[in-house]
Amino acid sequence: MRFYGIIATMIKEQIQAMLFEALTKLGYPTETIQIDQPTQMEFGDYSSNIAMQLAKALKKNPLEIAKQIAERIGTNENVESVTVLPPGFINFKLSARVLRNELHTILTKKEAYGTKNVSNQRHAVVEYSSPNIAKPFTIGHLRSTIIGNAIANLLEATGWDIKRDNHVGDWGTQFGKQIYAIEHWGNLEELEKSDRPVKLLVELYVKFHQEAELHPEIEDEARAYFKKLENGDAEMRNMWQKCIEWSWKEFDSLYQRLGVHFTENAGRGYGESFFEDKMAAVIQELESKNLLKESQGAKLVFFENDNPPPLMILKKDGATLYATRDLATDKFRLETYGSDIKIINEVGAEQALYFQQLFKTEELLGWIKPGQRVHIKHGLYRFKDQKMSTRKGNTIWLEDVLDEAVKRAYALRQHENEFDGPEVVTHNVKISPAARKHNLGFATPLNNSEKIAIGAIKWNDLKKTSAQDVVFDWDEILNMQGNSGPYLQYAYVRCRSIIQKMAEVQSGTISPEAVFDESEQRLMRTLLHYPEVVTKAAESYAPHVVCTYLFELAQTFNLFYQNSPILKAEPQKQSLRLALTEATSHILKNGLYLLGIETVEKM
Repeated sequence: MRFYGIIATMIKEQIQAMLFEALTKLGYPTETIQIDQPTQMEFGDYSSNIAMQLAKALKKNPLEIAKQIAERIGTNENVESVTVLPPGFINFKLSARVLRNELHTILTKKEAYGTKNVSNQRHAVVEYSSPNIAKPFTIGHLRSTIIGNAIANLLEATGWDIKRDNHVGDWGTQFGKQIYAIEHWGNLEELEKSDRPVKLLVELYVKFHQEAELHPEIEDEARAYFKKLENGDAEMRNMWQKCIEWSWKEFDSLYQRLGVHFTENAGRGYGESFFEDKMAAVIQELESKNLLKESQGAKLVFFENDNPPPLMILKKDGATLYATRDLATDKFRLETYGSDIKIINEVGAEQALYFQQLFKTEELLGWIKPGQRVHIKHGLYRFKDQKMSTRKGNTIWLEDVLDEAVKRAYALRQHENEFDGPEVVTHNVKISPAARKHNLGFATPLNNSEKIAIGAIKWNDLKKTSAQDVVFDWDEILNMQGNSGPYLQYAYVRCRSIIQKMAEVQSGTISPEAVFDESEQRLMRTLLHYPEVVTKAAESYAPHVVCTYLFELAQTFNLFYQNSPILKAEPQKQSLRLALTEATSHILKNGLYLLGIETVEKM
């Protein structure tokens, strides 16, 4: 395995070895030595609290222990200084040699910097998005789509072979309701010609539930429709297939706009219907291992002490459920990709109990080992006073959100040259003077405004921890100021603009004697931690870790740009500062790519 970024693979290990040797010489227990980053950069590049761990166990003063350890460590060509801070932190500052070498590595590896090249890859399926056929692709689907995509990108960057799957909801009793509604109130010609047929399908679905409140007997008729669909009725199958194709007309357009793709089943992913003929084998296996128990006519898997509660596999009428299809799905994955494949589901937090039941069932079947199945939880988008509901027609369509975001991004362009004066209102969007000073205009308006808009939406979701619910607010979700996607895109544009203006300066040559001033050093010390950030984000399935780092990097670069002018600097400084600018542009682009956000060349 090779990691393109020497810090993550060498320096931290070297510091751990230095600490281990010092502890051994002092006769102290060699506890697990943890190396972290200090809370403030001026304290150093790495820090250890080993002295405080030892002090608690040995009942000694942690500061005195830290001083003893630091005296035994000393320095070398990679570690410039070792210092101690109360109450007992041991801090390590890397040498200028390391900074120069790492800067050269960034400039050489470019888009490969921070990634792992692995000969013996680990394998995983990441399942995300998973919208329902004939249902709206709403703002509620956005989180799974972009969080799952970012997690897949992070895992790939750290050496995983990733299968990207989209477990589309294209089966179930709802199709009995949908087909019933189409037959009784729908217009096939209108559906065929519509640019957005899913909207018409949703209107029919809502009408079904309105009618069912007045005429409950149609619920039974809809169930009968689905039973005919399950039994292979040609007419039912034909209408069901039409619903799928109408839906994918919209899904394909949205995935293209979001820059999201899947690798399985010709790019559509394996929908629930793919496993229709694979469920019988799962039921047979459950029965052969005596895991299926009957209760009130239904068949369930029961767990010890009812923890978790039992999982239903078959309804009393013999119909299958999500669990039946999900078990068939995972059996297929384990047989197709290998029994050691890790399976990751990016699904709403409200499904946490269900996934506990599913994972426990798969362990009882002997399919998986603990930790082989992972549920990445995200909170829901909600209105301030209620949940969103397709059945009630109470949703925000994702396409409408994307279109509104493009309008707002384009609105910023209209006032790119107005740097002073009061707030401007356009397209019902308030644009403050501070926002207009970012000069967010576009050389190619339509193309760039789309990228800016999508970047704003993705960033404002990914910068948060994913598990918490989000109250839907137009201004917040489309925020383009402060800690936002456009702010990061603009930092990249500024870097590339400087590089173009200074094209005659050789930035690739860094003098072996180059000395970093304070702002140069701060920027370089921020840059060199990028590989660790990627690793941490991948291991914890947490894209927000990358967002936090990139925002800090953009702010650090802006401070560097103000304090370390390039044009007026002497030649050696010009080359170093331009090299730092180019390195920043590479890491901004690499990090945004992992988040699924495109950069632009002009703003």
